[in-house]
Amino acid sequence: MPSPAFSRSFPGWLILMGALTALGPFTIDMYLPAFPAIQEGLQVSQGDVQRTLAAYLVGLACSQIFYGPLADRFGRKIPLMAGLLIYIAGSLGCALAPDTNWLMVWRFVQAMGAAAGIVIPRAVIRDHYDTQQAARALSLLMLIMGAAPIIAPLAGAQLLIVASWRAMFWLMLLLAGVLLFMVATRMRESLAPERVQSLSIANIVGNYRALLGHRRFIAHSLAGGFGQAGMFAYIIGSPHVFMKVFGVPSEYYGLYFGANAIALIGGAQISGRLLRTYRPVQLQRWAQHCLLASGVLVLVLSLSGFVTLGLLMACLIAFMASQGFVSPNSAALALSEQGSRLGAASALMGTLQFTIGAVAGFLLSTWQSDDTLPMATTLAGCAALSWLFGRLARRET
Repeated sequence: MPSPAFSRSFPGWLILMGALTALGPFTIDMYLPAFPAIQEGLQVSQGDVQRTLAAYLVGLACSQIFYGPLADRFGRKIPLMAGLLIYIAGSLGCALAPDTNWLMVWRFVQAMGAAAGIVIPRAVIRDHYDTQQAARALSLLMLIMGAAPIIAPLAGAQLLIVASWRAMFWLMLLLAGVLLFMVATRMRESLAPERVQSLSIANIVGNYRALLGHRRFIAHSLAGGFGQAGMFAYIIGSPHVFMKVFGVPSEYYGLYFGANAIALIGGAQISGRLLRTYRPVQLQRWAQHCLLASGVLVLVLSLSGFVTLGLLMACLIAFMASQGFVSPNSAALALSEQGSRLGAASALMGTLQFTIGAVAGFLLSTWQSDDTLPMATTLAGCAALSWLFGRLARRET
């Protein structure tokens, strides 16, 4: 049953859910400063290295859909532990990968494990809270998980000074081991016995068929998903844009990346506070206008040739702050009517969103250019589609 009130403090279970959710972004962001080192060490192209990240996004997209039914049948705890074990195996494979082909394979496996930390925490939050409170909890969750995009690239850059890029994956393995211990010893099961779902094929197919036919669920999921795809395009393209186009040293890359992460966190926290007064659908609408404006502006600057590092950062900060509003409110709205199938709904939402992100990543990795245009075009396109599906979702409400 949802809690009757939302506490301002961080309950222990929410901190753990934040850490589990942060594992995915940490895994993405930590090795971004190592792109040039991997490219040089394995004697491959920039696109080859970028595709290892896109492969990770594909793994997240493909595997989330399986965790939903498992979490609705066996509870939240056991699938989380299984996912962490898969992640540990994938991290080991990445650390020992002899070339980018094997690195892509093991990044895919690693993502299959990390997907559990994306799907299940959202279901746990909805186990505890109603829609309005869940939107606030998801905003607070972004404060916890938002530390990853700040710490991860900085830690990765510093680790590169004293060790090779492979050391990053050993560190990921260690962190997953700590989280596995915490889930095993500290986490309580939150799925109520009366809400356990059958694992029969008919029930699984029926749940997903109903979700795919639920217009508001799909539209809100895609609204958040295209905003997130723009964020992934920025993540994949930023090492090249910052370090190659604008000449930012790798040891300072994390500072620029961290500034945008702070904007994402700040937007999410302001959203959480405004939810005391405004409804999630109102905040989503306002934020998507800002998302679209910032995406179009960076594209116009890139096409005109007037883009500078300062102007680019201003647009990216506005984009990420807007996404800090769009993501938690879209997720809460998408899950608001899915009471008995929260695991499946969270999984399908994640699958849709990360599939879009993976497609955006692969498109960006195939468009090789020595300027900001590929990343800017992808940001603007994703922002426009996020705005469109948000509008469609609100018309269905």
